[in-house]
Order: sequence, then structure tokens, then C-alpha cells
Amino acid sequence: MPSRSIAVGGRTWRVFPSGYVTQYDRDEFGLMFVSGTGTQREVRITRYSPVGARSREQSLAELSDAELQRLFGESQASATSPEAGYAS
Repeated sequence: MPSRSIAVGGRTWRVFPSGYVTQYDRDEFGLMFVSGTGTQREVRITRYSPVGARSREQSLAELSDAELQRLFGESQASATSPEAGYAS
């Protein structure tokens, strides 16, 4: 699965398509932001509507770093999201 990396607040976050499919299918995609490992691992989730490509991987590739940082700002903790199994 393709990924990207961004830096937010001095931390590096890897960004992946979540793979979670909503009723909106190709009109809404989920992203997972992952930082750290083991017990220090933090996962955040957000959804967005792609502007160009309608495939998850291509749509992620088309997002600018600024757009990824904006989406990170809108993300929620994994404990509140079905994409992450409501796990903290």
C-alpha cells in the first residue's frame, strides 16, 4: 500500500489510504495518519472527497503536503473511528 510522510508539530506522520469503504464508495476516502511504534504509536483518521482521481492510491498521490496537513488538522483519534477498529 502506498504511503506518504508529513511533519506536523515536530513529529513525522506516515499517511496511508485507510481502505475503509463508506456508502459513498469513490466519492469519499479515508486516510490514516500513523506516528510512532509500539506503545508510543498514535493513529489518527480523516475522510476527504477527492478532486481528481477516483482511486485511493492515485488520489493520495495527488494531494499536496499542505492539503495533507489540513486534513491532519481535521483528523480524529483512532478510538473514535471504525477505520481503526475504535482502538486507541
